[in-house]
Amino acid sequence: MTHYWQTSAIFNFQSLLTVILLLICTCAYIRALAPSLLDKNKTGLLGIFWKCARIGERKSPWVACCCVIMAFSILFLQ
Repeated sequence: MTHYWQTSAIFNFQSLLTVILLLICTCAYIRALAPSLLDKNKTGLLGIFWKCARIGERKSPWVACCCVIMAFSILFLQ
């Protein structure tokens, strides 16, 4: 029996994947609404958000499929 309140997303692989998927989807959504927020920071530490937005835009069918699979897994398999 796993206690979810004791583990963080770093040590739980499924939680880590969920956080990454949410980051990609959120960054792509923010870039669709206000592109200037992410486009001015293409390098450095904040460039991670720009790269996540690009992944979300270019691989959107794959990201959407992963989101559906993750949602099914969280809702019905846990």
